[in-house]
Amino acid sequence: MRGDPSDASLWPLAFRGPGAARHTELRSDAAAIARERHATGCRVIAFWRGKPLLAPHGAGWLEPDHPLWQTEGPEVFLGRDAATGNPLFARDISLWEPPAGTARPESGFFDSTEQIHPLVQAQWHFAELRGAMANLPVADASDLATARSLFAWHGSHGFCSCCGAASQIVRAGWQRDCPTCGALHFPRTDPVVIMRIMRIMRIMRIMRIMRIIRGNRLLVGRSPGWPEGMYSLLAGFMEPGETAEAAVRREVREETGIRVGAVRFLSSQPWPYPSSLMLGCEGIAESDAITLDPTELEAALWLTREDLADVFAGTHPQVRTPRPGAIAGSLMFDWLAGRG
Repeated sequence: MRGDPSDASLWPLAFRGPGAARHTELRSDAAAIARERHATGCRVIAFWRGKPLLAPHGAGWLEPDHPLWQTEGPEVFLGRDAATGNPLFARDISLWEPPAGTARPESGFFDSTEQIHPLVQAQWHFAELRGAMANLPVADASDLATARSLFAWHGSHGFCSCCGAASQIVRAGWQRDCPTCGALHFPRTDPVVIMRIMRIMRIMRIMRIMRIIRGNRLLVGRSPGWPEGMYSLLAGFMEPGETAEAAVRREVREETGIRVGAVRFLSSQPWPYPSSLMLGCEGIAESDAITLDPTELEAALWLTREDLADVFAGTHPQVRTPRPGAIAGSLMFDWLAGRG
């Protein structure tokens, strides 16, 4: 197997680190934000159409006088670096058009193209955050996820949902106001349940106490259009008026026909695609038979622990190793290691 599953460091979980200290009290003070922008040590990260500027060993932070910061586009105050206290900003430069020949070819499941800006250092490029998330410094990954989510929200909420008028960015990028009807708009986060569904194999009765023996099968599925061999835990958006537990049971029943009983919360992960909060849960299946909803899933299957060991070793004949950084792989890895 790929290392010892008892070592949590072997399976990283992105976007959960302590990013910038947000200093929300500064957002409504335009003069304070201006001072932060011109403070010694201030840095900015540029985004192009959802892709951050990446350097060889992390985010491509730029100094305040860099010409990219003068490019037109939304700006967000991320806060102050937790280690140095330096102010951190993000700027969306999506109006920039890459010169011919500076975009590398696209391939794979996500957008793997890399855009090279002529004003930045060699080896720096704009690239999909999902491809780099597991290898970024912890603070960088968290800050980039925050900025990406905010820019996605600004990109889709340019007009007031109450009256339709164009809204304006305020509070250092953390709010939009409508000058026509006065409505206030705030960034949204969509809760998503992602489920580690186990099938319990047997139950032991010891001195009148029912003890559940840890399940030996795990449910995974794949959506239509995913790359060959890519399977993951089932997941779905929560609906209004629904608890996380109810959402787990509903989503699994809708997608596979499997009934789920007991559900418990495990962990969470911000997921900036575009702006979700993944709520990792564990559920106990009360049935085995899989009946697929073909609009949601192309395939689903039960994996034993032995199967999953082969998956993480890269030797399973059907399922490929999860990509490091996402909560699905982390929950699967923890289950294999007997944790959680």
